[in-house]
Amino acid sequence: MRKQSFVICATMIFALSLFLLTSATYGQDLKKGTLVGVHTFDGVKLAPGVTIEQYVSAFNKLIPTFEKAQNGWRFYPIKRIRGDKSSTYGVMIIIPSMKERDKYYNADGSENELGKSVDKTLEPEMKELNKLGTMSADRYIDWLVY
Repeated sequence: MRKQSFVICATMIFALSLFLLTSATYGQDLKKGTLVGVHTFDGVKLAPGVTIEQYVSAFNKLIPTFEKAQNGWRFYPIKRIRGDKSSTYGVMIIIPSMKERDKYYNADGSENELGKSVDKTLEPEMKELNKLGTMSADRYIDWLVY
């Protein structure tokens, strides 16, 4: 009986430890000062024969390039499934801080020189994407975690 209790206790401790380790490893936390940008693919003019799903898939393949060019930024593809304009696609961008965002953009939202240089590095990939379609509007809302 005592050995059986020990085995049960040891198993529970192991399971709890494993749970705590995995939840800490895979958990994400939005810290105060983090900027969350939500951009939607509005006004996409698709090339003949191209579907919005193909366009979005091609855009999502650019995410590693975006993340490399803007170190510390994280990009997540999103799809609206309920509410107004359901079935709209977009990207959520997590930026560590306003200071990090301001490295690339002026206060009015226009790109500064560093932001323009990022665009230059992305030019070849964007040319390929533009063969599938073009975005006439990049609608976005930026949220600050406070």
